[in-house]
Amino acid sequence: MVLVIGTGGAGLRAAIELAEAGVDVLAVGKRPKEDAHTALAAGGINAALGTMDPEDSWQQHAADTLKESYLLADPRTVELVTQGAARGIGDLERYGMAFAREEDGRISQRFFGAHKFRRTAFSGDYTGLEIQRTLIRRADQLKVPVLDGVYITRLLVHDGAVLGAYGFDLTNGTRYVIHADAVILAAGGHTRIWRRTSSRRDENTGDSFRLAVEAGARLRDPELVQFHPSGIIEPENAAGTLVSEAARGEGGILRNALGERFMNRYDPVRMELSTRDRVALASYTEIKEGRGTPKGGVWLDVSHLPRQTIMTRLPRVYQTLLDLQMLDITREPIEIAPTAHYSMGGVWVRHEDHSTDVRGLYAIGEASSGLHGANRLGGNSLIELLVFGRITGQAAAAYSQSLTAQPRSASAIAHARSEIDDLLEADGPENVRALQRAIRNTMTEHAGVVRDEQSIRAGLAELAVIEKRMEDVGVHPDIAGFQDLAHAFDLKSAALSARATLEAALERRETRGCHNRSDYPHLDPAQQVNLVWSPTTGITRESIPAIPDEISSLMAEVSTDGKLVE
Repeated sequence: MVLVIGTGGAGLRAAIELAEAGVDVLAVGKRPKEDAHTALAAGGINAALGTMDPEDSWQQHAADTLKESYLLADPRTVELVTQGAARGIGDLERYGMAFAREEDGRISQRFFGAHKFRRTAFSGDYTGLEIQRTLIRRADQLKVPVLDGVYITRLLVHDGAVLGAYGFDLTNGTRYVIHADAVILAAGGHTRIWRRTSSRRDENTGDSFRLAVEAGARLRDPELVQFHPSGIIEPENAAGTLVSEAARGEGGILRNALGERFMNRYDPVRMELSTRDRVALASYTEIKEGRGTPKGGVWLDVSHLPRQTIMTRLPRVYQTLLDLQMLDITREPIEIAPTAHYSMGGVWVRHEDHSTDVRGLYAIGEASSGLHGANRLGGNSLIELLVFGRITGQAAAAYSQSLTAQPRSASAIAHARSEIDDLLEADGPENVRALQRAIRNTMTEHAGVVRDEQSIRAGLAELAVIEKRMEDVGVHPDIAGFQDLAHAFDLKSAALSARATLEAALERRETRGCHNRSDYPHLDPAQQVNLVWSPTTGITRESIPAIPDEISSLMAEVSTDGKLVE
């Protein structure tokens, strides 16, 4: 049996592959599968299908991806994803997904980000939701058992091999011991450890990172985090919720508190159509230098656009702001600030099958690393789920079938059980939620869009104090369920992810892609390496394989005239 942890797009695609191969599989998620983070992805999914631009190729897709990664992506991983992309789209079609199509039936594709050709397939502005629904439907057809509302606290490991996992039911606290030949970790990234984030509460708190590291795996490039330029500031419980980049693409204007259209200082040619990292840096700089709004943001204004344009081209943005702020964007500007959006680093995996340092343990999706480097190309994350969901599902199936016996470990189970018992008995003065907030404040202040050595070291000092306070938490399940216990584990995950991020950010003494070091403002060719972190060995440098000639020869500057660059 293979256990899949996480029921978003990556986890479900792996579970489907296993079920189709006739292997017993169980998928476990801490939130309802219909509400997985994948459902939030709006823009589209990349594959060099050539339906709109016949001259497109997987090699050009690979070249664009590697260039945009600032040469930190693994070319072998990129090759697998771009070569397998068309098949990934074909799988979704086989499962019955409705893509937007041209009049003659071809799948429609549009420009998205720094792509040379139109290669982003889509379903309206809810592509991720449609993919998630399609995968749920296929998993149901295959009768894949899915456990919603179960929180995995620890992977069971003995002698360097994974044996399964331990967890509890979020509603009634029932404990689960799940024995498995192999485990596929697909529980997302760590962007929730910043104060403003496009992730919702209690998701992407670094669960994958902690589970993997405590099992004996390592992390790669945890400091490489993509900040989206436009997250809302209010209300507090929705801070960081995205205002789609379509708002800028349709002609939205960015202004500071003085009313200045400030993008002409940072990218006078592309203005608001500039790249994500550049727009986020511009907004951050305006705020930091005192030209931000009273609440610490900048203004995004679409009110000059025709009302009909807003209602037909930006309906989600209009409805979101009306729901959350009672704000009519056809009349008033939106107050926004950069928001933590995507973990481009993650668990260290082998490129060919996403296996980790732990035998039988795999990581896929935002939990993993290797594809995005220092800047993710828009639309690549959704295709990554499909390609490596399939590849890793096959690898886990082969590994499971190769085992002649299934070992157990009483000590591993006892350790996982006592970890929960100890927390349930904890009655200290420290509040788990308050400590989570403290970590988010520390990361926002010291590891945000722009970093420097002094600030990072201050962040590490603050984190050490928080880690000490974590020894005195009180955990109090109540009539509503065991959420407080889950929050205590989320806190552990956040602290580990924050330490890895800060230590790697300190080590990367250069500015490259999403990683801006004000004390090292230039890209350093000597730092074209991946930083691999573990709590036992600290940080080691890993060289990146050479890019094949057939791809490197295509890595030219991509024209961005009139395109919104992601």
